[in-house]
Amino acid sequence: MLQRLRRLLGIAPTRPAVDAAQWRRVEATLPFLDHLTAADRARLREMALAFLASKQFHGAQGLALDDDMLLAIALQACLPVLHIGLQAYDGWVGVIVYPGDFLIPRRIVDEAGVLHEYEDEVLGEAWEGGPVLLSWFADEDAPAGVNVVIHEFAHKLDMENGGVDGLPRLRPGMSRRAWAEAFGKAYEDFCAEVDRGVDTAIDPYGAEHPGEFFAVVSEVFFEDPLVLRGRFPAVYDQLVHFYGMDPAARAAPTSGG
Repeated sequence: MLQRLRRLLGIAPTRPAVDAAQWRRVEATLPFLDHLTAADRARLREMALAFLASKQFHGAQGLALDDDMLLAIALQACLPVLHIGLQAYDGWVGVIVYPGDFLIPRRIVDEAGVLHEYEDEVLGEAWEGGPVLLSWFADEDAPAGVNVVIHEFAHKLDMENGGVDGLPRLRPGMSRRAWAEAFGKAYEDFCAEVDRGVDTAIDPYGAEHPGEFFAVVSEVFFEDPLVLRGRFPAVYDQLVHFYGMDPAARAAPTSGG
């Protein structure tokens, strides 16, 4: 079982066996995987098993991690790197899962040199060179319009290029200038909408920082690609090249029949 493998700390586990019923059961909770081709779905399953064999999962605050939870997290974590490769997640091993949102202590020094200490309530966090922290909710309690796993693993990709600034390590042939133009204009427009109180179809948390905008639009790219393509087509096009797939092509309604 997957959960028992996680307890073998310090031992290199083999890939766990997952039967057809478990794949169907877990993937049914992730309907956006229907945007994948059959070949990509098979590839994602293989990558998810490799991911589970290479990372160490820990339940925080008494949360017991079961096999379905681990498999669901792995599938979502591997989706952004489906055509990039798991090497993008090298250099760290820990995934810590909390039962719902959690608090992280913060220490910030303001411009006057005054230290402020507080606790920040978050749904997840990715640490550069360190673990990924995730919240886990029962289906009925999950926050609407948010995919914590894709969001935090998009941050991990962003960190490959140094820090979280919304500019990940681009794939060969991609233009930094084209990326900056597409994302810069979209971020400026999005922030203006949020400031005006517009009811955006995209999580307004993306207006917090360019790095958060990249993570938020990555969520939408995979979960609701038609929304992103309609609202920010230039950003969508950049993500098609970056992630190596075009989910809107599969999500678009077909004519006839």
